[in-house]
Amino acid sequence: MDKIWLLFITFFKVGLFTFGGGYAMIPMIEEEVLKHGWLNSVDLLVDFIAISESTPGPFAINIATFIGFDEAGLWGAIAATLGVVLPSFIIILFIARFFTRFAKNPTVNGFLSGVKPMVVGILVAVGVGLLCRSTIHTDLFHLSDWVFDPRTWVIAAVLLGIRLIRPKMNPIYLILFAAILGIVAYSLISI
Repeated sequence: MDKIWLLFITFFKVGLFTFGGGYAMIPMIEEEVLKHGWLNSVDLLVDFIAISESTPGPFAINIATFIGFDEAGLWGAIAATLGVVLPSFIIILFIARFFTRFAKNPTVNGFLSGVKPMVVGILVAVGVGLLCRSTIHTDLFHLSDWVFDPRTWVIAAVLLGIRLIRPKMNPIYLILFAAILGIVAYSLISI
């Protein structure tokens, strides 16, 4: 029961103190998961992130559910999922009740204007961090041991280029194209 409660509290904290949605939660989730020793490697967390992004539903709920299930089965999945969802639910209820009163408030507008670029910065840092983790196949803390795999960066660059050229393209096509590129790059081409 202690692990289930800890999953709930941990993901409640993640949901409460993260602005910008699921991707912005990744640094805090990583810190908490490693602190509690829930996953045995950063690579496994990257795999969970990939699965969470590839499955239907909101990213934050998917990753919380996967980690909760991995750690404590069905009840762990329920606890982690409720933990990550409840803060947003409570905050949205509060905002819906009072937003019309505060919508033109300069302090509220200043807060929102300040948070927007911070979210973009976090998302860029998370993206670069995930790319680095998926291209470096040895100890992240010993720079002399790094083995750089350019295939991941090429796939990311191709997909970024497509997204910039066709910003309204359905993400499903990008996911399928990324899967095909991954199969070709990692099954047929060896480095």
